[in-house]
Amino acid sequence: MKAKHQRLTLVLLALVALIGAGLLAAYALQDQASYFYTPSDIVERKPEAGQAIRLGGMVEKGSIQRSADGVTVQFIVQDGTAQQRVTYTGITPDLFVEGSGVVADGRLDANGLFVAETLLAKHDENYIPRELEGIDMTSGKHKTETLVQ
Repeated sequence: MKAKHQRLTLVLLALVALIGAGLLAAYALQDQASYFYTPSDIVERKPEAGQAIRLGGMVEKGSIQRSADGVTVQFIVQDGTAQQRVTYTGITPDLFVEGSGVVADGRLDANGLFVAETLLAKHDENYIPRELEGIDMTSGKHKTETLVQ
């Protein structure tokens, strides 16, 4: 066999091995993937109860209700056209407030309630931590140096 044919055979074998590895990885991760849904998507595509999904939208104003146990919270996530009731047990993020964005990982139960396992509060580019709200960072009084040079 000529050297040109050997190189071509090696390239084809490497390509087949890469495709096989990619397919194997995709198959192995298909159960671990959670798909992103908005409340409208849940209404349209109605995922199976118990399927891991990621819900994203805005926390509806006036919808946050905290239970007497102090760690369970119920609220409504909306995207402008649809709403989804959510319950979460745990400590909520500091940025979790009405009217803000939220991403919740969890599952729908048999009654259509989204049971969140984790909550991530989203903020816009104008976010300022509560501790720094009164500080004018544009003045020359505050240094912006870091320890890393």
